Amino acid sequence: MNFAFSEEQEELRNIVRQFLEAKSPESAVREQMETERGYDPDVWSQMAEQLGLQSLIVPEEFGGQGFGYVELIVVLEEMGRALLCAPFFSTVVLATNTLLQAGDDDAKAAHLPGIASGETIATLAITEPNGKWDESGIEATATNDGGTWKINGTKSFVIDGHTADLIIVAAKTGAGTSLFTVAGDAAGLTRTALATMDQTRKQAKLDFDGVEATLLGADGAGWDTLSTVLDLAAVGLAAEEVGGAQYVLEMAVQYAKDRVQFGRPIGSFQAIKHKCADMLLEVESAKSAAYYAGWCASELNDELPAVASLAKAYCSDAYFHAAAENIQIHGGIGFTWEHPAHLYFKRAKSSELLFGDPSYHRELLAQRIGI
Repeated sequence: MNFAFSEEQEELRNIVRQFLEAKSPESAVREQMETERGYDPDVWSQMAEQLGLQSLIVPEEFGGQGFGYVELIVVLEEMGRALLCAPFFSTVVLATNTLLQAGDDDAKAAHLPGIASGETIATLAITEPNGKWDESGIEATATNDGGTWKINGTKSFVIDGHTADLIIVAAKTGAGTSLFTVAGDAAGLTRTALATMDQTRKQAKLDFDGVEATLLGADGAGWDTLSTVLDLAAVGLAAEEVGGAQYVLEMAVQYAKDRVQFGRPIGSFQAIKHKCADMLLEVESAKSAAYYAGWCASELNDELPAVASLAKAYCSDAYFHAAAENIQIHGGIGFTWEHPAHLYFKRAKSSELLFGDPSYHRELLAQRIGI
């Protein structure tokens, strides 16, 4: 089995990296994270029209390119490296995967072409104020009122929830957990942008008061779909974390070469050497975990649930440690607002907690492999 990327995949990586270096430099990240919207619509359009990134995993019959999850992993790694401020993760990794896994052909035909063209920004609303990532945390309800579904409840920590045109909502019905599609401007829906530690990834609180919704997939089959989607999302996030971890490693090594103290580069000091060596080991191990998980996701094989949790737990730890060590190696300047190190540190921390922290995923891994 060969886990090296193909020439086409490496070319995709190069194209995406060049695009992001031009469109998502540190100055652009800082500019967009200060806005309420949190992204540049022009860059979002260019991503769709010039690179076709939003359509990457959308089947060709719905206007997409029909690529697999390995190609998505390559793109997400580059986006994590560049700290791209855009609703890509929410739209492609969360919403698109949910539409694809729900097995609802009408919903696919209605929503996937808009996502593929970049016209529709979409997201997935699962978590509630209780902060749980499993099925027990879903308390919002949906009732069938004369043939029309209506949702009541509150969703928290919804990525890009305040700007999404399409929201996929998990709610309880008489048959169990079900999924619904809701328009972003639906009557009775109140959207509130949340103040977040990581300003590069916007979140919102959504209050549903009798909001009309359309059932997605079969009534009561929502958690079967969501459990797969959450595994796919964990793999996607692990790839993002690997991209960020690799970048802070490079940042730390470059500074260790350039910074001279006591007449020689600080990289010649044993303590700095050890930090850089440990970071390298962890980042390379994280890559192995994320890439293998990406292959499992592309195959949707039996290993995916266990490997997704393993990759999410390990890559989260590796990224957070690398981001923290990068600040230490930079010394005083690493703590300043002007230096980019804190942007990666905050993204590392928020990614660590998203979809469950490493402890949660280690427990999940133990359950899934029968320990």
